[in-house]
Amino acid sequence: MNRAARWWIGVLVTCTAVAGGQWVDFEVPWRSADDAPSLVDMSFLLDAPAGAAGFVRVENGHLMHPDGSRLRIWGVNLTGGACFPRREDAPAVAEHLARFGVNAARFHFLDSNWGREKTLFEWGTDSTRQLSAEQLDRLDFFVAELKQRGIYSNFNLNVGRNFREDDGVADWQHLGLAKAVTLFDPRIIELEKEYARQLLTHVNPYTKRAYVEEPALVIVELVNENSLVEAWFSGRLIGREPGPADGTWAGVTRHYAEQLDRRYNVWLRERLGDEDLKRLEQAAGVGSGEPIGRLRPEQFDKADALRFAVEARFYMEMENRFFQGMYTYLKDTLGVRALVAATSDHNHYRSGYPMLALASKLDIVDGHVYWQHPNYTRDAATGRRGFTIPNTPMVNDPLFSTPVQLSRSAVRGKPYTVSETNHPFPNEYACEGIPLLAAYALLQDWDGLFFYTFEHDAPSAWDTKTPGHFDIAHDPVKMANLAACALMFHRGDVTAARRTVMRSYSAEQVIESLRLSWRERPFFTPGFSPAIPLVHATRIASFDAGPTSYEPFTVPEVIASDTGQLQWRHAADQGHVTIQTDRTEALIGFVPAGDALRHLSATVDNPFCALVLSSLDGRPIARAEHLVLTATGRSRLTDMTWNEDRTSLAHWGRRPMQIEPVRGQISLRGLADAKGLTIRALDGAGRPLGPAVDVPRADGEWHVALDAPTVWYQITLRRL
Repeated sequence: MNRAARWWIGVLVTCTAVAGGQWVDFEVPWRSADDAPSLVDMSFLLDAPAGAAGFVRVENGHLMHPDGSRLRIWGVNLTGGACFPRREDAPAVAEHLARFGVNAARFHFLDSNWGREKTLFEWGTDSTRQLSAEQLDRLDFFVAELKQRGIYSNFNLNVGRNFREDDGVADWQHLGLAKAVTLFDPRIIELEKEYARQLLTHVNPYTKRAYVEEPALVIVELVNENSLVEAWFSGRLIGREPGPADGTWAGVTRHYAEQLDRRYNVWLRERLGDEDLKRLEQAAGVGSGEPIGRLRPEQFDKADALRFAVEARFYMEMENRFFQGMYTYLKDTLGVRALVAATSDHNHYRSGYPMLALASKLDIVDGHVYWQHPNYTRDAATGRRGFTIPNTPMVNDPLFSTPVQLSRSAVRGKPYTVSETNHPFPNEYACEGIPLLAAYALLQDWDGLFFYTFEHDAPSAWDTKTPGHFDIAHDPVKMANLAACALMFHRGDVTAARRTVMRSYSAEQVIESLRLSWRERPFFTPGFSPAIPLVHATRIASFDAGPTSYEPFTVPEVIASDTGQLQWRHAADQGHVTIQTDRTEALIGFVPAGDALRHLSATVDNPFCALVLSSLDGRPIARAEHLVLTATGRSRLTDMTWNEDRTSLAHWGRRPMQIEPVRGQISLRGLADAKGLTIRALDGAGRPLGPAVDVPRADGEWHVALDAPTVWYQITLRRL
């Protein structure tokens, strides 16, 4: 029996083929095996322990270590129960994240209302004013384990807090997440400060530091996807009758709407002169001295310019007061050394500039975007919940792609992070997401990415649970790309754009952008082509200057970055992107047969895939001794069944996860003095699926068959 035959026997024992050999079981274990270490362990990319040299600072608009070197955040979210692993699990989770190149964890929904082991608040009490000692200890131990391995932490202060009876909050049982109210109600702001003090001044017994003095705590976020201006244009400030808060985006109750009415009219008489106040009363159709009503979204288009601008400024001033008040409290009263972010620009079907004008006054600007976030539905007859997605590839829609949407938010002189992004499951084109975002984030010279989310539950549930739309921990396609693209991102393999196109807005334009049609998305900047961020970098230079004029820009069939390293072809619904740098090359999307880069070409059977080839040892591909190749297509749950038009699931499916392996051939060339090449298929933990297979050289190239049931390979080159 030859070596190749023995290798195939090992593969068949490891993976069970289904559906005629097309789909194979492929799980990603999160506990390492001591006797079989990963061959693609990316933990060497991390500086451990996190914060050893001191606090991360902002310099020249970027995150910097104390020695002046860049910090690029390659992170994941930990949501709800995932924030509180048991002591016996925390070290394994930290090691697992480090192996995949993760150097930051965003602790999201620490304040959830999802159960005793999924929240930092004491469970079973009538208030949210007491932290659970057990949960806090779990958090402390986990943070210390992450720090030890070079993984920074990001704490979110207000995300999912559901107030309770003894909190002293009006309509507490009807608020849900209390979005918008958290930004202006005095009692809730008082409680938010109390919570910040309880958490951030607490001394972690495992690091011996209070969080205010913890250099491994890199970012503190005040609120999550929470803006008064957004609540205004979304119709959530009108005031509903008390009742159940339906979902994340419940509007304020009548009590809080009336509070806004009173404060608005007091503010008007404090801010406006007699002439403007009279004009406003006339525009609102009220008599002198009578209360002026606030606008509803359906009134925006016909509203007088003065009336619209004045009300927008009212919300902006109130929102700014909250951000500045919380920032001052954290920095000056508590002594927080971490960088502080206000909230995230996340609604790209409307303008985000009023919120960005305020958020950019803090240390960091942040954005969120999902490619085709599920649209949740409820059957009127049965009450059954469902979802729909367009389920189309991003490579066919470059002008509204995730990188383009995100690029509207970056501000000159401020670090820019993306703290939530994903191609939510079960999108069949998800293999494109992580490689494309990593490449274009580097072109734009952003400072960090946090993928949402690693997990929602504690590790004790990971081995058996069925993942939801956003859990990436079990998805072999996303996890393999997370590790491989960590190389590209940490090293900065894609060069930052040579040119930055600045955008400036007048104060009037910032407000009036709210009334532009959704067709102007995502930039709401007439004359600015959404193709520009795929060519050059872009930043907002000012929110209070003359508006910028832009050169005409014709979108070419091939949108090439000004560095020449990235090319986005989008014709005939066969979009594909190429990445060509010294240390990373990639073919992503509908890969044409024989598509060739400097070192990599491919002919594959899969209609859609992502092939990413990257140097493992830091040398250019031409001279590297070890390479990693991710070859990813579709993933699914066992027995998962689509509806007829593949926009929803008729049956969600069950574990184990499965992959559709990429089949075909790649060719490698230009590998300098290489004398031999071997390839080894890897399992979900990066361990060998079988022995290395020698690949013969022909005409100066190595033609490598992709015929293993895997998402990634280690390639080894023998040199002189």
